[in-house]
Amino acid sequence: MKIDERKKRFRTDCLKQLQDISKQGKYSKDKKVLRKLYKHITQINAVYIMLYLPLKIEVNIYPLIQRLRKEKKVLYVPFMEGKSFRLVKYRLPLTEKRFGIKEPNDSKQFRNKKIDMAIVPIVGIDITYRRVGFGKGMYDRFFEKNTKDIKQIVFVARELCYSKEVVTDHYDVKADMIITPKERQRTRYVGNSSRHRRCSIGKHNMLRMVKK
Repeated sequence: MKIDERKKRFRTDCLKQLQDISKQGKYSKDKKVLRKLYKHITQINAVYIMLYLPLKIEVNIYPLIQRLRKEKKVLYVPFMEGKSFRLVKYRLPLTEKRFGIKEPNDSKQFRNKKIDMAIVPIVGIDITYRRVGFGKGMYDRFFEKNTKDIKQIVFVARELCYSKEVVTDHYDVKADMIITPKERQRTRYVGNSSRHRRCSIGKHNMLRMVKK
């Protein structure tokens, strides 16, 4: 089976897993993820932070955004342009755009050259720690151009959907850290330039990563 077919099947399985989480379960899981995220932001003293404006299936980070704004952190969010996006400062009001994604109504492109931490939602990951998203490719195109300006990439999800088989491509963005309600795990790629390195194919399986 080709990688594209494996990725499509894997994405479908992961989305079903995420959609099956109850409303009460979502709230509980989100709270745990936000607590870990905030702790990590504090530990690395991140000031310039890239976030996202969540869809219903993604970790709701609005409470974290409010907290970070009060602490005068500089927050950036995606602003869609064509097949990719640029970063703009987070500000209100927000307007719903394509795919149900919300964006600041009007905002200038960010001028800061470095991002301390990028918080990225995922549908799943594979053995290479690369991201499987909704299949639009927007994050991949953005990070392909801007990885050198981002110190750390952190993936977040309500549940970790993981494949021991390679289902991603070499251009898919790779994590430095993965945070879910049960995991807060650094990958072995933290601190080096191997985010785009290829890995060999292993056996296909779905599992949860063990907390270290």
